Amino acid sequence: MTENSGNVLTIEELADYLKISKSTLYKLAQNGVLPGIKVGRHWRFHKDAVDEWLKNHPNQLSKEETKEKAHG
Repeated sequence: MTENSGNVLTIEELADYLKISKSTLYKLAQNGVLPGIKVGRHWRFHKDAVDEWLKNHPNQLSKEETKEKAHG
């Protein structure tokens, strides 16, 4: 693995990092809201891009989690 391999996160790693559900992350990624790429059937996320997205959209995750709890 390269030195930067820790900067790419799986959906499970990102859910743990952000402390939110995988289903919320899937919805955000599939709708193009959260920066990520799909490799085959699997999503990958650059940690730096996610951190930047969080700075620019500080309330987005709480809105999505509220929607998820209301529907699920």
